[in-house]
Amino acid sequence: MMKLMREGQVYELLLVSKSNVTPVGVVRKGETLHFKLFPGKSFRDLLEHNRVALQMAWDAELLVKTALNLDVELSFESDGQYRWISNLPGWLGKVQCRRELWKDELGTTEVLKCEFFPEKELAGNVQQVPFTRADCILVEMAVLFTRYLVKPTSELKNKILDLYALYKHLGGNSDAVEYIVRHLD
Repeated sequence: MMKLMREGQVYELLLVSKSNVTPVGVVRKGETLHFKLFPGKSFRDLLEHNRVALQMAWDAELLVKTALNLDVELSFESDGQYRWISNLPGWLGKVQCRRELWKDELGTTEVLKCEFFPEKELAGNVQQVPFTRADCILVEMAVLFTRYLVKPTSELKNKILDLYALYKHLGGNSDAVEYIVRHLD
């Protein structure tokens, strides 16, 4: 399954830690996956327990809702060391992280730069939904919105609203996108 991921491209996967689920942008380098985490629940979880699941989802709304901590219905399994979402493909494995300072236009913060070493593949039965252009816009809106929450700027707000117009034009109808637009100040 790892071989299906092209090296150097960013894939949105679900990181399942001991108490949280969040999407992360993952890049394959050889037989390991690399990602960075900004402060939050998963960040704290990884500092305490380095065994996680990385799982694939073809549902853009699930990715966005977990990023925004909105309600989603998920079923979990556990073996004592790992916790994972039932019926989603992916891997169980260990993560090695190092703390680094991250500086961008939003400011400076600490991040965890992580390398995931898969130990076990998880089989799954993912509903095969055709790719939609609206889903791409939804994910990008969520990324910009999480940045907007850190540092609200009119530039970010306008980008989100422009994407919202395109999203609606492309037939998108997620309640998650409506949540985003409602929470722009």
